[in-house]
Amino acid sequence: MFQRKRVFLLKDYHIMKQENQDKETDIFGEDIMGKMQILKEKYAVMGQDLGAYLDGLIYADYLTYWDYIHLDTLLSLQSPKTDFPDEEIFIMYHQITELYFKLSLHEYKQLATQENLTGEFLAARIKRINNYFKALTASFEIMIDGMEREQFLKFRMSLLPASGFQSGQYRMIEICSTDFKNLVDKDYRDQFADTKLTDENIEKMYEFIYWKKGATELASGKKTLTLLQFEKKYNKQFIELAKEFKNTNLWHLFDGLSAGEQENEELRNQLRFLDVNVNINWPLMHYKSAVRYLHKAPEDIAATGGTNWQKYLPPRFQKRIFYPALWSEQEHTDWGKSWVEENVFFKKGK
Repeated sequence: MFQRKRVFLLKDYHIMKQENQDKETDIFGEDIMGKMQILKEKYAVMGQDLGAYLDGLIYADYLTYWDYIHLDTLLSLQSPKTDFPDEEIFIMYHQITELYFKLSLHEYKQLATQENLTGEFLAARIKRINNYFKALTASFEIMIDGMEREQFLKFRMSLLPASGFQSGQYRMIEICSTDFKNLVDKDYRDQFADTKLTDENIEKMYEFIYWKKGATELASGKKTLTLLQFEKKYNKQFIELAKEFKNTNLWHLFDGLSAGEQENEELRNQLRFLDVNVNINWPLMHYKSAVRYLHKAPEDIAATGGTNWQKYLPPRFQKRIFYPALWSEQEHTDWGKSWVEENVFFKKGK
């Protein structure tokens, strides 16, 4: 008798439970109830109570645009050293530049960890980086024509020894783009041509990294304070990054694809575009700006930090090429030359 009663009670319980579930489904819909179940299972795995998280949603404020991107903080990050109005333009443009560099590095990191990498995926992500650099290059007119020369030549003296040369993220982009030996100064590059890319050899190559010549005193050839500061902050980080990316830099990733994928025209073009964007267009926009602001016949004004911009910025002097195998011998010889003639000295067509 008791057993029969127990069966009926259990039956009534399940009927009531089903009716309650049906009511909840009617109120929230099957989609919401399904998501609630998934959330419940998610937090149960971590030993967490879903109800507590729902309480948090009840009490939390709505997200706003300005809070999400920390707008007030972002707009407070400009701290001019002088009262010249155009210094604020100078600061903001360099901050924008560093954000674009960070976007680029975000893509390099994703590529380095991508499993089962395909040529199509590689080309798509390199295209993103190229788009960032295209935007930067196109916007550099802000620096070339967007400040009064007289103001710049005065407020720049308050920036010493800081220099755009000290952009660590730009060096990181270079390191992530190519085999490290391609960043060795051209006068020493040949001696490392057949060197295996080991951690030990990376440290040896770093002693001959090309950019060190760009921050030497014009008269004595000694390292400037700008370079000494830069090396103190970044040397260890750069070397570790080069070791980390020795098997995941863009050229290594390309070289690891099948022969068929390496012949992908879009992929090869994106690599060539990146070479031009980083090693020709970007430094030469700086060179054009330097000519605009720092050229003063019969002598040139030294850049902030005393960097040797006349020899450092023009690609035809550095011959820095990420992907030598993708360019012809003539293109190697003429590296960056036509750009200078057309955009800096305006010789083309005359």
